[in-house]
Amino acid sequence: MIRKVAIASALVAIFSIPAFAATEYWVAKDAATKKCEVVTKKPDGTKLTDAGNKTYTSKADAEKALKELAACK
Repeated sequence: MIRKVAIASALVAIFSIPAFAATEYWVAKDAATKKCEVVTKKPDGTKLTDAGNKTYTSKADAEKALKELAACK
């Protein structure tokens, strides 16, 4: 009985982890080309710089900010 509960708990944990792994988006400006893009990793500050100084929870929000940021025009 304990084994079944442990297995069931492990399965629930394994399948729910991706739901809790929140994806964050940044608007980054390429240092060489001076073009902005939406990235899923925090800009390192050398090749890519953070153009918006903010994280976005959805790609749509980040793309909207990309169009509105003065640094990306």
